[in-house]
Amino acid sequence: MTGTTDPADPAPTAERRRTARVRWAAGSAVALALLFAGAAAVAAARDDGSAPGAAGAPAPDSADAGFARDMAVHHQQAVEMSFIVRYRTEDEDVRRLAYDIANTQANQRGMLLGWLDLWGLPKVAGSDRPPMAWMGGGEGDGGHEHGGHHPGGGSDGVLMAGMASRAELERLARLDGKQAEVFYLQLMTDHHKGGVAMAEVCASRCAVPVEQRLARGMVEGQQSELGLMRDMLAERKARPRS
Repeated sequence: MTGTTDPADPAPTAERRRTARVRWAAGSAVALALLFAGAAAVAAARDDGSAPGAAGAPAPDSADAGFARDMAVHHQQAVEMSFIVRYRTEDEDVRRLAYDIANTQANQRGMLLGWLDLWGLPKVAGSDRPPMAWMGGGEGDGGHEHGGHHPGGGSDGVLMAGMASRAELERLARLDGKQAEVFYLQLMTDHHKGGVAMAEVCASRCAVPVEQRLARGMVEGQQSELGLMRDMLAERKARPRS
């Protein structure tokens, strides 16, 4: 009967198991990144004089702290999306790109969270600090054009510019083959545009030198990947959404 589910049908159970494996893999990648990137964060922050108690440690409402918190959240979703698509396609080019993005952003996330630990700052902002408020201006985004398909604001899980909604993540997890590849490349293009805009603001406003360097590296790396994803979409007779 239309609109009903056969209790004996194993598909829903199999789909839940696959989703659980994706989340476990993404969580494991981030856990490993925290372990290895933490040591690098400690050494780099100490070299810059920004360890706890040092005069260079940033304030809780600084651009340095805000960028570290927000970009850690932003990166986590990129890792999740990348693990999802690796389960949904056998295309080696897309799988390789997804692996590179997941590995890079999981490690960067580990560094950002490591710095927050060193600075003795919370990893989650309070209700008085909405996402992207550190960028300056009004309504949490300073009037900047952040790029990406979504402006942020918390609707359906969209906290920051470029982030995918919960519905979009669920759709990606249902698609296969070329459809999954195209949708992933479109979502990640939006995601990178939002991330680049955030990193550009940190590169100009953050005070901790090592964090500024990381932000500049993010801009360069993600802009390069944006060009690659544009070409990959064109090969699949598709284009970015924005």
